[in-house]
Amino acid sequence: MSKEWYPIIDYDKCTGYMACNDTCRHGVYKPELKYSGKPKVAFICVHNSCRSQMAEALGKKFASDVFESFSAGTELKDHINPDAVRLMKQVYGIDMELTQYNKLIEDIPEPDVVIFMGCNVSYPNVSSQYAENWGLDDPSGKSDEVFLETIRVIEEKIHHLKEKLQ
Repeated sequence: MSKEWYPIIDYDKCTGYMACNDTCRHGVYKPELKYSGKPKVAFICVHNSCRSQMAEALGKKFASDVFESFSAGTELKDHINPDAVRLMKQVYGIDMELTQYNKLIEDIPEPDVVIFMGCNVSYPNVSSQYAENWGLDDPSGKSDEVFLETIRVIEEKIHHLKEKLQ
């Protein structure tokens, strides 16, 4: 896969038989990465304040044996979303205010894998060996139920990414 091409995966149309090319979530495609140690996965969002921060925290919790998790944004907010902080602490016991901070893309190591969280974020200057767009809507300003669903989807995708990179 080209380092300059970042796919938008339509999982609803994927049949598991390469219908979504080489990025199928059904395990048809396993990226062949070249790295030393564990691959570095960057979760990229616009402000690095909500979805990408939750993905970094869940990546560290559920997949640290397979990959290193980082999050970054194309621009920054001055804090992590308080609802994300509260719900991640409530559901997983993770205090993102203690373990994480807002970062720009240039503040993290060069990733082997890039995960765009959604909101039409694309940052073609992020070099990587593999990329996906998870296409998640930003739950900021929405109900706890919407946040919890977003967290659940991120956890599911983290587990799938872990399987894909093993």
